[in-house]
Amino acid sequence: MGKQMRIGVLTGGGDCPGLNAVIRAVVRKGIKAHGWEVVGFRNGWQGPIENLTKPIGLTDVEDILTRGGTILGSSRTNPYKVEGGVDRIREVLAENKVDALIAIGGEDTLGVAKKLTDDGIGVVGVPKTIDNDLGATDYTFGFDTAVHIATEAIDRLRTTAESHHRALVVEVMGRHAGWIALHSGLAGGANVILVPERPFSVDKVVEWVERRFEREFAPIIVVAEGAMPEGGAEVLHSGERDAFGHVRLGGVGQWLAEEIADRTGKESRAAILGHIQRGGTPTAYDRVLATRFGLNAVDAVADGDFGVMVALRGTDIVRVKLSEATAELKTVPTERYEEAEVFFGA
Repeated sequence: MGKQMRIGVLTGGGDCPGLNAVIRAVVRKGIKAHGWEVVGFRNGWQGPIENLTKPIGLTDVEDILTRGGTILGSSRTNPYKVEGGVDRIREVLAENKVDALIAIGGEDTLGVAKKLTDDGIGVVGVPKTIDNDLGATDYTFGFDTAVHIATEAIDRLRTTAESHHRALVVEVMGRHAGWIALHSGLAGGANVILVPERPFSVDKVVEWVERRFEREFAPIIVVAEGAMPEGGAEVLHSGERDAFGHVRLGGVGQWLAEEIADRTGKESRAAILGHIQRGGTPTAYDRVLATRFGLNAVDAVADGDFGVMVALRGTDIVRVKLSEATAELKTVPTERYEEAEVFFGA
């Protein structure tokens, strides 16, 4: 047992399979290995701003390993866009006698964590996003589950597409990174994969689709929500921006399905998977990765090593500076996409 501490934990940004596994690991190791108390802050950064807390003990995490979502709730609150937000966080942490925070989230949540560390608040980050777009870690938990769900959907859609001789466009999440599209498209045997990293030619897509129809098979096109046609722009679900300045993407799948139908004369349908990819039980891989991240985040707190994020490098969990974790978006490199192109239209 080391120094007696009270640590806070919160989950910010979009929900993600595996969040509860991290919380469980933090609570179990914090209590059993160090004798600490753990305070949960509810609804992301809104929790330490508005003093929304709940103590978390061993019984509270007993059965949450397999549950999707987060028992703490989440939000896209940005303390730096709330007047007096950072000062309020200091007050709430002091009031609850919290010595350090473990923040579980993606680029936005961790960006706040980095700023708070610069402002003298002790924070350790844990990378979470189904998009797998954080550059400082090889993989984020939640990604494997999202890919698994999208792949299963592609498998199911293939049978109905073949039955009706239709083209089926499957739109997946990922924001400005094409990792979910690339991995699920490869795993599902898609005939075309379209990612945000490379603007696509509608003429080329139609050529691949027609080649597939000529062989009397139904084409499956996987498109990331942030993919753009050449000379075009992202398709927005709405023009509104959240507290971190992000627009809500969505709709490129329906647009592309209509284009394919108009240009080929063949029936074409769109399936937008949306939040299905973020819900439900995490895969075994994500449960293990999330658990390892949680355990190592506690180690960082115990070492007083703040301003870091735990990350996966190869098979090892390492610590990287939060500044590195949020420095740049990890996107699909050209060579990875070109590997997949050999299957297009086949």
